[in-house]
Amino acid sequence: MNITGSMTQVLLIEDSSQIGFARRTAQRLAEQNGFGESDAGRVALVATELASNVLKHALRGEIHLRVLPRQGDNGIEMIAIDRAQGFDLDACLTDGFSTGGTQGIGLGAVARQADVFDAFADQRGAVLLARLYPRSDRQPDLAYGVSQHSLHNDPACGDVWHLAYHNGDISAMIIDGLGHGEDAERAARAGEDAFARAPFSAPTLLMEDLHRDMIGTRGGAVAFAQFRADRASLTFAGVGNIGASLIAGGKSRGLASHPGIVGGQYRKAQPFDYAHVNGHLLIMYSDGLQSRWNLQDYPGLAHRHPAVIASVLHRDFCRGRDDVTVLVVALEAAHG
Repeated sequence: MNITGSMTQVLLIEDSSQIGFARRTAQRLAEQNGFGESDAGRVALVATELASNVLKHALRGEIHLRVLPRQGDNGIEMIAIDRAQGFDLDACLTDGFSTGGTQGIGLGAVARQADVFDAFADQRGAVLLARLYPRSDRQPDLAYGVSQHSLHNDPACGDVWHLAYHNGDISAMIIDGLGHGEDAERAARAGEDAFARAPFSAPTLLMEDLHRDMIGTRGGAVAFAQFRADRASLTFAGVGNIGASLIAGGKSRGLASHPGIVGGQYRKAQPFDYAHVNGHLLIMYSDGLQSRWNLQDYPGLAHRHPAVIASVLHRDFCRGRDDVTVLVVALEAAHG
């Protein structure tokens, strides 16, 4: 299964009229992706409660929307993000706790409507995740999360990400085309096409394939990681400034890339192998994200859903002067 990356749709929530807009936008996205009336209604309900919760306790924030591609029916992901202090997550999860402008069903009821619900809150703010799938689709949720945004909301994004799942194995990639805008995106998409054809092939050959297909474009930074479930091992290859870390047990290991530009000039990318990584988190990110983050500064965050982790890192460490992508993958045997 190949998952072609897409940008995160951001809905600003700072007045009550935007609650209705968020509801309609999420419901329409669900309907466009095969959700029936009842399932689309669940999406609308969850969007309404998440947006209302943001407005009530934080006064302003965002709802991040994206489609979750799957082999069967697609899913819908909604993430409420704010920077409010003192959010009482336990109270909000209690049925009957009114978030203002709603029936007061509480986030506990929202959690029951969603197929996946997770949250993280501290003095920096709150991130609430809801993933919904058609009730007829019983496939397991894939444990990854991504937050991708273009500079100044440009419709073109020079960052591209891609995920491949096969018999429990996972291959994850980020390309950052040089600069930003259409030419940067064209370079990155050329590399993604090459990656998608053979995401589990030998790393050195795969990087050469990307290089060949990116010649004639601006080129870019490339990194990919291949997880082999049967060996619980990870192979990482990178050229340029894509950051990557393996995290487990409160410890973080940085994954090294080589200098150069894929599609331009680089020396052969020597891959690095990492053993015993089952249960680890893989975090990859373009240089639109600052590299000085440390998950230990967020007690408990490493145990939250990867989509929550990606959103927290984007919220707190986005540079704001380039396209940005944060991809978080739980390294565990997955079916796809």
